Amino acid sequence: MKLSPTLIFFLFVQFLSAQIQDKVDFVHANVLIEPTPIENRINGSVAYEFKVIQDVDSIFLDAVNLDFLNVSFDGVKIDYDYNGKRITIKNEMKGGESHIVLMDYVVKPKQTVYFLRWDDEVRNNEQVWTQGQGKYTSHWLPSFDDMTEKVEFDIQIELKENYTVIANGNLIKKEPLPESNGYFWQFDMKNPMSSYLVGFAIGGYNKKTIESASGVPIELYYEPTDFSKVEPTYRYTQHIFDFLETEIGVPYPWQNYKQVPVQDFLYAGMENTTCTIFSNQYVIDSTAFVDKNYVNINAHELAHQWFGDLVTETSSEHHWLHEGFATFYAYLAEKDIFGDDHYYWHLLETANALQRFSGDDGGEALRNPNAGSLTFYEKGAWALVMLQDRVGAKAFKKGVQNYLNKYAFKNVTIPNLMEELEAVSNTDLEDFEQLWLQESDFPYDLVVTFLQEKNPSIKTYFELKNKIGEQPDRTEEIIKRQWRKLNSSPLKENLVLDYGSKLSTDFLSSILQSGDVKTRQAVILSQNKIPTELKIEAESLLKDESYTTIEAALYRLWTDFPQNRSKYLNETDGIIGFPNKNIRLLWLTLALVTPEYNKDLKAVYFDELSGYTGSEHHFETRLIAFQYLKSIGGFTDTVLKNLVESCSHHVWHFRKSAREILNDFLQSEGNTARIKGLYPLLSQQEKQYLEKTLGE
Repeated sequence: MKLSPTLIFFLFVQFLSAQIQDKVDFVHANVLIEPTPIENRINGSVAYEFKVIQDVDSIFLDAVNLDFLNVSFDGVKIDYDYNGKRITIKNEMKGGESHIVLMDYVVKPKQTVYFLRWDDEVRNNEQVWTQGQGKYTSHWLPSFDDMTEKVEFDIQIELKENYTVIANGNLIKKEPLPESNGYFWQFDMKNPMSSYLVGFAIGGYNKKTIESASGVPIELYYEPTDFSKVEPTYRYTQHIFDFLETEIGVPYPWQNYKQVPVQDFLYAGMENTTCTIFSNQYVIDSTAFVDKNYVNINAHELAHQWFGDLVTETSSEHHWLHEGFATFYAYLAEKDIFGDDHYYWHLLETANALQRFSGDDGGEALRNPNAGSLTFYEKGAWALVMLQDRVGAKAFKKGVQNYLNKYAFKNVTIPNLMEELEAVSNTDLEDFEQLWLQESDFPYDLVVTFLQEKNPSIKTYFELKNKIGEQPDRTEEIIKRQWRKLNSSPLKENLVLDYGSKLSTDFLSSILQSGDVKTRQAVILSQNKIPTELKIEAESLLKDESYTTIEAALYRLWTDFPQNRSKYLNETDGIIGFPNKNIRLLWLTLALVTPEYNKDLKAVYFDELSGYTGSEHHFETRLIAFQYLKSIGGFTDTVLKNLVESCSHHVWHFRKSAREILNDFLQSEGNTARIKGLYPLLSQQEKQYLEKTLGE
């Protein structure tokens, strides 16, 4: 039978409405889980209290690959349908009633919950953590992939091992578990949230507690060995918190706030309600702070506690309301900390990135639900910069306040925001929406004009670029004429990055001797080869206050002045660098390929370098080590085994890179046989991947 278009549309609407449980309202979840990390298993129980709004004959929850042991309805065991993705409970329910459904289950999550370093007998830095962004909490907890179902989640965790447990809400109870060295942990939330914001972390953590000006407790977690890095890692945290409360104009909406660094996190950070989990690659010392600090991520994830957690998008078409706002307010926090110059130059940097992206394939609209991160984050932030400028800072703040207060603990769409801003500013914003939300192209010329009007140093930058473009043979003369008048570090840095290869050694020498850390860094990054005349100044950079500068200087000096290689290696021995060990890994590689350097220690250096490919290290460290070992032909059987293991890693971009390195290795004659020789050492999953890769 052929269906008419009208009937097809009707059935489609009915199907969509069936996926959204608008006839019931789940209000509270009492969650109890018992992780068994050594088995990657969770025994769980959850009791949902829900209210029936209209008569209904069934309810459902999303649940991916869970084994249900018991399901009861108001205390009575009940049958259910389960297809591996969704559990459906059929029972006649009348409007106005309240019920409780209880589910006991066991699950070995293939994603969303990650068990790290539990697969050996040595207990050191073990962790468990979650990442449920989007709709993935249902992989370990029967819950709701639909973000419009908001529930108050109270979590209890029984852990037989003696580790710290962190989760959403206030810790209201911690008591010893009998016959173990672990504890029972009970957390209480006060308000509802979407399921994807439920999260927990387990590890050997200590914590430092501070308090916001408004009295909100802020818990800063760290591994005991990172005690000396607590201050630079969490630098400005209270400042950021206080700034955002004031700037947004709506009090922080939850009981407390926690931040937990974890190993091999999938992203920079994740804004679980009251409990941000972030990558431990931002656990840094004061030298690393210069080039790679946690300030922006810190502010971004905290801003999400309002934009995403308090008010939550109805669908990804409205994702700007999450990421655009979090990015925008993080930039404002950085502006408050580091100044106007930092703020506007960073905006120029993102504008340039968006222009390049838009030029490649026409860009993406902010209303496009399938847009990428650059669009939602950076174009989204730019849209708010221009929107604030359009309606005025006072009206913008009032409109955002009204929006947050009106839709607190609810779901929102872009029209909800625009209505509030139009009302307080008495402005028709239809043309703004068309340009910034509907159009794919990024209005680069418009934003550059805006930046030049707002920031004198950016105006000077473009004036100098235009002059140099007209008279390229006078590049140094044009820059030198203005150099002493320039009081903007980003302006000097960018001029050197753009034109450093065209500047005389005398001028570059003077910059190296008097420039700030970023301008000195720009000099070394701009040189394809260090001129002999700059050798002494470049050597001084090996002791600079920046790991990026030291790394670049070491490589450049080692390459350009081979007669001094041992000297440069001696001067930088012992410097680790960023958490990914960038300088140490480079140093080990250079030490190995410098024939005359410490010949009796080559084996020690190789063992250290190859050891960094092991699973106990962060994936960034491992990837750098793989790349260096590939470049020097250092793939031993142990390294190859670690490479094969990496091809199944939970971080997709590391997994992709590892697979590319392995595929390249297999192109050389004899290497397939070497890989096959590893089979007895591999897991079943690793063997299956290799068989698929080798076409067997």
